[in-house]
Amino acid sequence: MATIYIVMGVSGVGKTTLGKAIAQKMNIPFYDADDFHPQANIDKMASGIPLQDEDRWPWLDRIVNQYDQWQTKGAVLACSALKESYRDRLKVDQLQVKTIYLSANFESIQQRLAARKNHFFNPDLLQSQFDTLEAPTSGIICDASLQKDRLLQYIMNTITAQNTSQLGLIGLGVMGKSLSRNFANNHISMSLFNRHVSGVEEDVAVNFVTSYPELTNSKGFDDIEAFVKSLSLPRKIFLMVNAGPAVDTVITSLEPYLSEGDIIMDGGNSHYVDTQRRVEVLKEKGIHFLGVGVSGGEEGALKGPSIMPGGTAEAYEHVGPFLEAIAARDAHGNACCAHVGSGGSGHFVKMIHNGIEYAEMQLIAEAYDILRNHCSLSLEQIAQTFDTWNEGAENSYLLEISAKIVRKTENGQPLIDVILDKAKQKGTGSWSTTAALQIGVPFDTIAQSVLARIISSEKAQRVKGQSLYAIDRAEIHELDIATIREAYQTARIINHAIGFETLRKASSEYEWDLHLSEIARIWTNGCIIRSTLMEQIISVLHGFDDNILFHESVIPEMTKGQAALKKVVQDSVGAGAAIPVFCASLSYFNAMIQGDSSANMIQAQRDFFGAHTYERKDKEGSFHTHWE
Repeated sequence: MATIYIVMGVSGVGKTTLGKAIAQKMNIPFYDADDFHPQANIDKMASGIPLQDEDRWPWLDRIVNQYDQWQTKGAVLACSALKESYRDRLKVDQLQVKTIYLSANFESIQQRLAARKNHFFNPDLLQSQFDTLEAPTSGIICDASLQKDRLLQYIMNTITAQNTSQLGLIGLGVMGKSLSRNFANNHISMSLFNRHVSGVEEDVAVNFVTSYPELTNSKGFDDIEAFVKSLSLPRKIFLMVNAGPAVDTVITSLEPYLSEGDIIMDGGNSHYVDTQRRVEVLKEKGIHFLGVGVSGGEEGALKGPSIMPGGTAEAYEHVGPFLEAIAARDAHGNACCAHVGSGGSGHFVKMIHNGIEYAEMQLIAEAYDILRNHCSLSLEQIAQTFDTWNEGAENSYLLEISAKIVRKTENGQPLIDVILDKAKQKGTGSWSTTAALQIGVPFDTIAQSVLARIISSEKAQRVKGQSLYAIDRAEIHELDIATIREAYQTARIINHAIGFETLRKASSEYEWDLHLSEIARIWTNGCIIRSTLMEQIISVLHGFDDNILFHESVIPEMTKGQAALKKVVQDSVGAGAAIPVFCASLSYFNAMIQGDSSANMIQAQRDFFGAHTYERKDKEGSFHTHWE
């Protein structure tokens, strides 16, 4: 939408001269409001008779009637508009009308008017104008006594700053649209870009900004150069496009128009290795690149997500205030957003977040399976059970929605019963498993949750297997809900311990200096894995540089909970239940509290067939044995 600039002030202040110069700079038309006075007004002023309000209203209406012709390109209008009520009349809904007020004192203007010839305004009316003047307190306000060139430069710099957006966002999918509205709701001016594909995606950004009232001050583009030029320096551009080649394609399209010091943020679920590569490549060109983990789904993106930015601290200084403004708030009102570290750390942290999420979801699914298929609870009883758990230490967003899921019906039937049992994944779970293996971290619960989804996709094979092995899924008579509840919470603690241990090792491996307690804090609201347990983990990790399971406050809970976990695993597996994450959590815990393991056998085997050597308990060094 074009802007109409009203250059105002008393007669003789230089409105016309300056207005023409501004119009020339901006390549838009100039108009003088005096040209729209009815003849009766001109005759009055020439006779030295001050105009009254009833004289000015028809004049102002004649100007407003020209707006339809001006709004396409914009315009500059020199107009006295001395009263606030006059300026209000010149403002029209759905149009950008901005005021440039030239301030001056009576004596200087009096001298100017005395030297001016061939103008209908009678200099004797100057005092009446100053008496009428209600100086504006908004818009561009400047001293008319400044040298013309300096005054023009000041005004043009201010107009440029006002016309540029604070932040740009590329990619108006579900998440991109929600984040855009969130930024706008927090009074951040936006430029929005979406690609143009004839017949498929046309005018997406332009149409989007007209769809929501909070986007009134936003601009929509499908031309990348115009989009970049609309941003204030250093340019801050948020990418919400599909992870992978699409990110590189967008970066390539942006590069010709970027300047040194500009900042690109990738808010998608990109692989941290790709993010690290992009950081290094763009660094050579003087451009900052941040990998920004965003969790919370569509609702979180709109109302407040958890945000995990990684990259240089210098770049975060510029973008941090914007990201923190839209983030969820923790229990103390602080933003669930913090600079997590350098390089690709932001996307690594988000990847591990998603890994923990995978296992949390699988644990709930396994508990649901045990309760329904082995303890014979109805769906309503399961919902009530989840509600009860959610009132205690087990409270979490995922448990809350799971209770709602089992209650949902469609045409009078439980919706859960018609949903196909094939769980999809977008890659972050698999990536996190691979990343953990690369840095040598046990990843039991999360790896098993990924494998469970892969097995779920083999629906035909599973149905075939069921037909070949007629094994009934037995009812578990000796397993009560309280035990399942305790086992569930114990497995959750182990799962979180595994996730944070992976972050600890990665921080050391990649020199990211991750602050685990702070990461736990930004995961307490806005994100999918927010929970009461996460709030407790903040204090556990504060000043504690070891496995969560070894913290003095956790040991008593785990000592008590392991019995319930063993009971659930033994009884459920014996009854034919597939509970890979419950089993993995117990296996991890057993391994972590076993001072002597069976790995000595593995080392002996490796030395036997491959002469790989082994270490000994009783002496230093590496050894090899001729076994036969």
